Amino acid sequence: MDSILVLIVIAGILTPAILYIRKEKKKGVHCIGCPDSGHCSGNCSGCTGCCAK
Repeated sequence: MDSILVLIVIAGILTPAILYIRKEKKKGVHCIGCPDSGHCSGNCSGCTGCCAK
């Protein structure tokens, strides 16, 4: 019973995260979590946020 409860909790945490990533990828966001992700060209050389190289 305890292992089933743990699996339900883990699924409850992972499912929204996976759905969020899927939604962002459908919008064309290349660097999820980067403040410039909506304007990122894909190679992230122009970002000023977390994915700048």
